[in-house]
Amino acid sequence: MGLLGNLGQLGGLLKQAQQMQQKMQQLQEVLAEQRFEAEAGAGLVKATVNGRGDLVRIKLKPDALSPSEAEMLEELIKSAVCAASDKAQQCYRQEIGKVTGGLNLPGLSEMLGLGALPEPEATQ
Repeated sequence: MGLLGNLGQLGGLLKQAQQMQQKMQQLQEVLAEQRFEAEAGAGLVKATVNGRGDLVRIKLKPDALSPSEAEMLEELIKSAVCAASDKAQQCYRQEIGKVTGGLNLPGLSEMLGLGALPEPEATQ
């Protein structure tokens, strides 16, 4: 009887995993609609990403468009995009924590077929 009892527990675990997967997919959809904005160069460059970290918009002030400062502009764009992506990742981690009850479950996103959460990049 003990073996059959364990099978019932396994079925319950599978059901919980399916429910968590559905919640995670719903979360992904909600996050895809959210927008996170960051700026660099005192507002010369603004980057907007969605909750998955995908770049959806770059806004440049005309003052930033000097050909002699192209290298600086490239760095400002990179900085703004990274800062906006960091905001999205932070929100993602908070929302995942709500779904998992605060448990840190390495590999959960991959296991549920939602892709890996990128690790924050080290700032140089």
